[in-house]
Amino acid sequence: MKDRFDSAATFADYLAGVRENVQLWHGVYRRARVPGDVVEAVRGLSGVWRLLALSEDWCGDACNILPVVARFAETAPSAELRVLSRDANLDLMDAHLTNGRSRSIPVVILLDERCEEAAWWGPRPAALQQWVMEEGRKLDQHDLYAKTRAFYAKDKGRSICREILGMIEGAAARAS
Repeated sequence: MKDRFDSAATFADYLAGVRENVQLWHGVYRRARVPGDVVEAVRGLSGVWRLLALSEDWCGDACNILPVVARFAETAPSAELRVLSRDANLDLMDAHLTNGRSRSIPVVILLDERCEEAAWWGPRPAALQQWVMEEGRKLDQHDLYAKTRAFYAKDKGRSICREILGMIEGAAARAS
């Protein structure tokens, strides 16, 4: 995984190269903030953690999530985020399918100090994913997207930050 991580784009490079949803990607990144309690916890993390995301710029969830993950990584002295194209890395994507069958993105793969996979997260915060899989299935695409966007706007990245933090804390606990 080290080669994959090293070859992946930094978030800044990825953001500079987005061609779809450009305003949304940049707007979410500008507004993204990590909650104070998460910042404090992140700064206390031990070890080195690499976050390797699978994404595509057309994905509405990705442009609402990865800028928040980027801000999270910026606050963590022990974390770094890199981004790979899902479509150019289908073998990696297929090892991280949602419900064992869907190539849903983004996926954030947590790599430890040895660049070995320690955990993975995605494609959405747990509460939103549950809603999408239950109530969201009853909606047309337009209404589903509007309600999903409303979740992200109201939540302001808090769920994403807490879930990524929890993933790292869990991996750190298992490693010690």
